Amino acid sequence: MSGIPNLPDPEVPIGKDEHDNVPSDERGAPLREFGFTPKPHWDLAEELELIDFERAVKIAGSRSYILRGDLARMQRALIDWMLEVHTERHGYLEVQPPYQVSSDVLYGTGQLPKFADILYRDIEEDRWLIPTAEVPVTNFYREEILDGNLLPVYHAASTPCFRREKVSAGRDVRGIKRVFQFMKVELVKFVRPEESAAELDRLVSEATYIAEQLGLHYRLLDLCTGDLGFGAARTFDIEVWAPGCQEWLEVSSCSNMRDFQARRANIRYRAENGKPALLHTLNGSALALPRVLIAIMENYQQEDGTITVPEVLVPYMGGKRVIGAQQPIGPSHHA
Repeated sequence: MSGIPNLPDPEVPIGKDEHDNVPSDERGAPLREFGFTPKPHWDLAEELELIDFERAVKIAGSRSYILRGDLARMQRALIDWMLEVHTERHGYLEVQPPYQVSSDVLYGTGQLPKFADILYRDIEEDRWLIPTAEVPVTNFYREEILDGNLLPVYHAASTPCFRREKVSAGRDVRGIKRVFQFMKVELVKFVRPEESAAELDRLVSEATYIAEQLGLHYRLLDLCTGDLGFGAARTFDIEVWAPGCQEWLEVSSCSNMRDFQARRANIRYRAENGKPALLHTLNGSALALPRVLIAIMENYQQEDGTITVPEVLVPYMGGKRVIGAQQPIGPSHHA
């Protein structure tokens, strides 16, 4: 029974796989017209020495990376800015959860038993590295009955995410698109059942607001039944356009889980009649890094090879408006 997925919402489009997802109209900033051929982020990173792939592989293996200088600072700026937007504008309470959790916690959100093969585990202590902040944050209230008058509850968290995703060699593994460790700002909602559909719409608008403020061109995908996540009743993906690698990059999945996770983790609220009832949970990235970095690098690149800093991030970058070549560090003669 624990391997049976959630029931799709009746409005979810029927389809076999990702090719049957339904895209919406494209939104956000208009597509930029370049007077030159835009470069993919891995070329920009190499020329400006913003990412060190070789040393990362030396210390951590394939699909690892080291952000350097202004790009490392931009990731930190993005996280600070996004958390500020969600707490000050959207009403979330920021939390900082553990990065290791027990098996019961992963079962509660639906990652176990189905996705055990893509998770990192400490067998001796039965602890697992989190694949997303959704896992610990949703489980904050496991085995609890919340006061219904306090709902909805909104939490925002920034954490590293660890996933053993398997992809074939080639285009998908170039650069920092698919990696084993990445940062993400995650939003989690605990709401009354009758409010979860409207809360999904609000969640999508909160995530797309970030893309709009960054000046990125994006689209929504209404995921079909064949591509819907294990625990989701309905999901909208947000994809931003990366002109250098010429592809849409998923930066968020906003999902209504209904009572699927609440049932597995036994999260309830006391209804007006005084009886405990299962609440609904929702979650979404707002947004996931490093793909947002990719989109910024490729959309804001200039013909001279530099990268302009999006206006909303300038105050978080110490007033810096342009990213140029970073200080090189070559190999020692004694190496």
